[in-house]
Amino acid sequence: MTALRLRRATEADIPFIMETERKPGYDQFIGRYSLDEHRAHLADPAFAYLIGENAEGSALGFVILMDLNRRDGNACVKRIAVSSQEKGLGTPLLAGAVDFAFLETNAHRLWLDVVSGNLRAQTVYRKVGFIQEGVLREAALLPDGSRSDFLLMSILRPEWAARCG
Repeated sequence: MTALRLRRATEADIPFIMETERKPGYDQFIGRYSLDEHRAHLADPAFAYLIGENAEGSALGFVILMDLNRRDGNACVKRIAVSSQEKGLGTPLLAGAVDFAFLETNAHRLWLDVVSGNLRAQTVYRKVGFIQEGVLREAALLPDGSRSDFLLMSILRPEWAARCG
């Protein structure tokens, strides 16, 4: 597995983020923002854009966290994507983002939703400690116009702390 470190994204990372979220097949499972939306979110303290990179400083993936300023501590993994699939990058990328959320913010609960057919992502989420909480029936509108369920998953700060030892 490739070693991965996380850093805060800058505006210079937006082209990489936009290219990655527009990779073939990703439209079935992850959303995408316009340039203006990315710029606005990057500047918003309620969001954290994180870049996963290798030892040489090459970007390998990104995570967007949102709702970091909620009083109730319910933050969201809005988006996670890797530039190359099947390289084992998703798990360390998400694990680093979870660590960031619980070490650098007041998050108590980190949640996400995932299209029920995205089994690869569900495996990664479970490896990092996310637990399925429920199903949002037919809540996902796929690019072909069909509907799919969203699975709602989360990890709580105490669960993360127990995993960290």
